[in-house]
Amino acid sequence: MFFWIMTVGLFFIQFTAGVWLHVAFPSVPLKWAALIIPFLLSVFVRFGMTYTRTHFGVWESVLYYVANAWVGLAFIIFCASLIFLALHGLLLLCRCNIIRFLGPASLVIMVVLCALAMWNGLKTPAIKYVDVHIDGAPELKAAVLSDTHLGVGVSLKRFERALEKLQKEKPDLLLVLGDVFEYGPGKDSYAQALARFEAPLGKYGVLGNHEYYTGYENSLRFYRQSGIALLQNETARPMENLTIAGVKDVRTARVKAQDVTQLLASIPAGDAIFYLSHQPLLAQTAADAGAGLMLSGHTHNGQIFPFNFLVKWQYPYVYGLYPVGHMNLYVTSGWFYWGMPLRLFAPAEMAVIRVNA
Repeated sequence: MFFWIMTVGLFFIQFTAGVWLHVAFPSVPLKWAALIIPFLLSVFVRFGMTYTRTHFGVWESVLYYVANAWVGLAFIIFCASLIFLALHGLLLLCRCNIIRFLGPASLVIMVVLCALAMWNGLKTPAIKYVDVHIDGAPELKAAVLSDTHLGVGVSLKRFERALEKLQKEKPDLLLVLGDVFEYGPGKDSYAQALARFEAPLGKYGVLGNHEYYTGYENSLRFYRQSGIALLQNETARPMENLTIAGVKDVRTARVKAQDVTQLLASIPAGDAIFYLSHQPLLAQTAADAGAGLMLSGHTHNGQIFPFNFLVKWQYPYVYGLYPVGHMNLYVTSGWFYWGMPLRLFAPAEMAVIRVNA
């Protein structure tokens, strides 16, 4: 169902872009092309996305990247087309017809935005330092791994380069927030790369929604192979005065506020609490129950502007550091991307949380 909805939506946004190009360049015969090309591209993307979920290889990888990238690029072109259509209409109301300038200007902006999105999608995520003060917590450095969506969309070499870059920070902890492996070949190799990552106080993590979508038992195996202590409504105590609590994916596993309250109530009094939740939900509940730090991902900060505004309709906390009562909540934008290998005004990051530094 998802792929069919996406296909229809893709046709609509491509058609809208075709309308703007016809308005901007009336001498170019685009009437039939505005229908035929969006239809053919929609069929191509539909085939590419479904075929590459079960077939793997060099050409299949190329097909995956082209099909998924086009969805994001088409969305960027669509947004630019809407803006220029509205601007053109407003100028006509003011009896100002400068379409001969708007058309070329729109193409330049589309090309620049698409190139920027592709560049940001392909480069290695930057280190993002986040300084927080948590009463009673020891001074330490925690690296955050979230929303890598490894597999056919992110090569093993890219993942290893990112891990190597993060390892240079010499973190005490590695905290994994879910949506780690998507689908594709070489799953064991990705797990082994993550298992080699060194964190003296341990590696702890929670599941994301995609771990349920791509196979719960396979996801559990991946976490075990990676050396990640998986917390499913459970706690761990890596050192004195520090407890890490983690919950299953809030929406997929239907975690309730009562579950969070009960989990955090079981923690020894006086311990600082790091609370892990893939989705940035039930934050106030965690704060009221005594958590000092909450870490979440999932949102990707929209990944492609202006998706971040759409994300805000569902999540009050989209990206960054937020005070929630006496608790610090940090929502990371994630390491790479989901599906579309693009990032526009929502950079990927590898967050390093410096506690009481």
